[in-house]
Amino acid sequence: MDDDDSCMSSDANSDSIPTSTSTPTTNSDTNTSISVDDPMLKEIEEEQEQELPRDILEKKRKGLLRTGYTTGTCATAAAKAALISLMSRGRELPANVTVTLPKGNKATLPVKECIFVANADDSDREYAVCTVVKDAGDDPDVTHGAEIVARVEWLDGEPERIEVTGGKGVGVVTKPGLGLEVGRHAINPTPMRMIINAVREVASEHLKQRGVKVTISVPRGEELAKQTDNPRLGIVGGISILGTTGIVVPYSTASFAASIKQCIDVAVAMGDYTIVLTTGGRSEEFARQVIPNLPDHCFIQMGDFVAYSVRQAAMKGIKHIIIAGFIGKLSKTAKGIKQTHVKGSHVDMEFLADVAKECNASMELYEQIRNANTARHVMEIVMANNLQGYFDRLCRKVCERLSSYVEDKASIECIMFDFDGKIIGRASKSMKEKEVYM
Repeated sequence: MDDDDSCMSSDANSDSIPTSTSTPTTNSDTNTSISVDDPMLKEIEEEQEQELPRDILEKKRKGLLRTGYTTGTCATAAAKAALISLMSRGRELPANVTVTLPKGNKATLPVKECIFVANADDSDREYAVCTVVKDAGDDPDVTHGAEIVARVEWLDGEPERIEVTGGKGVGVVTKPGLGLEVGRHAINPTPMRMIINAVREVASEHLKQRGVKVTISVPRGEELAKQTDNPRLGIVGGISILGTTGIVVPYSTASFAASIKQCIDVAVAMGDYTIVLTTGGRSEEFARQVIPNLPDHCFIQMGDFVAYSVRQAAMKGIKHIIIAGFIGKLSKTAKGIKQTHVKGSHVDMEFLADVAKECNASMELYEQIRNANTARHVMEIVMANNLQGYFDRLCRKVCERLSSYVEDKASIECIMFDFDGKIIGRASKSMKEKEVYM
């Protein structure tokens, strides 16, 4: 995944930034980026390693995974190549271009295509268009292989002016909480600065006479965005141009953690202090049916990072956190496992049998559960034996466990579904009261 950062102000049609001033930002990059020193992140980073395929884990531990470049770095490279083509009036069409990354190191990216157009629209207007293909390295990035296109043209009569805008396939922000003004393109601050700095580097003398306009587009951006959190975040029409370091780190926990954090930020910015954290698409679908009045941005897929998501929500000021899922992952959470991926942790049948004992199960039933094959099998055994209160008790244990993570800053509710979407267990624990059965 692209590493994430906060979003800067950008016009609905363009971002107009005079080269004589510093790049304005609504928030600093650190406001939504994740520190590698974050103890919560280190905790889930260690646990995440357990879930990786063996060959990937081996490469990761040996430092052999290939890094890639963010959409922001690709956009910068495309813009620089296009500007070089424009300045040379097509005499120089770069096959490769070197850009400066945020920490000062250099990266050289191949340019797939570079075109210079003179006398556009039967006028004396000229522009250049260059394409760089996103290479995410060994990361399973949705945008890997996407074409990032930059069109660069002169702004006659506007010296010292640089405009950076989004075109087709770059999303437009419709909700607050991202650090971008509503109605502006989702080109985040670090890529914005990288593009502006590249323009200044190449065209400093030309800028004394006229300005430069850069339009970033992603031909398949709208289609790709459907596989990202952008629709949920209120970014419509395409992907975001992202990147705090300019580099994609394969299988980065920080990227996923940042996306969870950003989703929570949007909910808070919209004035909503109840969120539903689900472990995936099916549990979210069922939760939406049970809680139909909550807006889309209040439903957040936390994956396996239960403890991290709950802690972040409480830290951001969320007052009511609803956890929705199935018996397998919820039983792991109840037991105190903070990262619930199937390869990183196992359902503890002994624990589930002990819960049955608390519900006055017979010794025979206790042994059946203890020797069950899967969590689903446990659910079937409990239902077949009509063991009253079992699923509610499991949900209560989830609430108690998660309440200890948020230090009474938020109330916790847990909803457990069967695999057809029927609620089989439910409990809650408020900030001040003891657990309440629903």
